[in-house]
Amino acid sequence: MGAGWMDLEDQYAFYGAYHSNKVNVLIHTLLVWPIIFTVIALAAYTPALGSLPLRDDSLPLQQYMVLNCSFVISAFYALYYTAIDQKAGILAGAMCMLCWVGGNAFAQSTEFSFGWKIVIIAQIICWTGQFIGHGIYERRAPAFCDNFFQAFLTGPYFVLLKVLHSAFGYEPYPGFWNNVSVKLSANLVQYHSSKRTSKSS
Repeated sequence: MGAGWMDLEDQYAFYGAYHSNKVNVLIHTLLVWPIIFTVIALAAYTPALGSLPLRDDSLPLQQYMVLNCSFVISAFYALYYTAIDQKAGILAGAMCMLCWVGGNAFAQSTEFSFGWKIVIIAQIICWTGQFIGHGIYERRAPAFCDNFFQAFLTGPYFVLLKVLHSAFGYEPYPGFWNNVSVKLSANLVQYHSSKRTSKSS
């Protein structure tokens, strides 16, 4: 099931088709961002690729703004989210950059020999929770089984957008949710149709 990379409706409908159960959505809301953060924290152990221009270590948090692999990952996500939604995407981008700063703070305060173990434990807990959500509640394999990269790219923004919509009624632009509902329904119909076909064959 493909989707245009810069089409927010297609991206949301793709990911939403794998997350229609409320319990599964809640599990992902709690666990997706910790997965991203711990990946970024692990990447913060890599050597610096350069230095910030006009660097001043006396400024708060500047010591944690290291241009290593964690910055590359965070900046990529931040730029992508800002590009697909100039409103909430800015918030998502800011969260990504906070993960960069927090990840480097973690790496600088924790020896790698212990830090990677914390990351692995957190990843195991978070992934186990998500597999439970899909296996018991959603009863559908995770999105990454069909498109690994797209699922990882869409997941963090999906849960943030879901929270913003539920809590504040946020809509990226007028008609967004109506359009997504149509595409999401079509994706689910296609999935259930293919499932019935595979059972009958």
